[in-house]
Amino acid sequence: MNKINYYNRRFGYLLASPAILILVLIILVPITISIITSFFDYTLIDRDLDKFTGLKNYFSVINNPKFINSFFVTISFVIFVVLFEFLLGFLIAILLNKVTKFRNIYYFILLIPLLINPVVVGLIWRMFLHPQLGIVNYLIGFLGISPVNWLGDPQIAFVTIIFVDIWHQVSFMIILLLAGLASIPEEPYEAARIDGANEFRQFLDITVPYMRPVIIITLLIRLIFAVKTYDLIYIMTKGGPGEATDLISYYIYRSAFISLNLGEAASMSVLLLIIICVIIFPLFKYMNRADE
Repeated sequence: MNKINYYNRRFGYLLASPAILILVLIILVPITISIITSFFDYTLIDRDLDKFTGLKNYFSVINNPKFINSFFVTISFVIFVVLFEFLLGFLIAILLNKVTKFRNIYYFILLIPLLINPVVVGLIWRMFLHPQLGIVNYLIGFLGISPVNWLGDPQIAFVTIIFVDIWHQVSFMIILLLAGLASIPEEPYEAARIDGANEFRQFLDITVPYMRPVIIITLLIRLIFAVKTYDLIYIMTKGGPGEATDLISYYIYRSAFISLNLGEAASMSVLLLIIICVIIFPLFKYMNRADE
């Protein structure tokens, strides 16, 4: 029997080896190349890896005020979008979970923003928010409000980007959270109602504990994608006005393909990877502890 199990495991490894090889090629190889490049003075003008600089690129990046600014802009952006998307998504998911009529229609409406490419979303909202020709300023004009430069004012532009991202991505939160709510058995709620527990008590004692793994996974995925936001910034503001919406992903792009400094851009990419790992590690740890 042990010999059969041994051969079964070997056969399983053999079947999984092509997928593992593909993962290594598309994930580990680019990461390794980026890490190696970050230790060299490598540009698109001088593309030879013959000028080893050690940690010079990292020190240069860390002491760069523009990178520090993009770091804090990114952190602020991630906190706001993930928090509001989660709260709004959870509320809508709870309401939709109680709906029986026209549920498929609501699901279809929710999926529409999520199915649109981020580049298209950026173009659509850029037209909507145009200072002179946009429909948003046209509509608020009926309320006696003067036209607003939604993407030209540093304070307003940042809030506008957050709003557009929420509009686009909140459906993702709703769908995952709704799937989690639908998987909760009805028996605990029935027992709680018999014991006299109100809706709020049922939410705290039943819904939240059952939903904890789904909530953590949803937050993990959304955090990772929020940190990497690039398309929306490139289309709508290009990091402006000034540096108000200059997220790290877009700053890395500018360093690599406008400043042509691939060495520094690679070091920024490595730092971004480290930041993402630092963000998600506590959530992973909490999730594993919750499963025990």
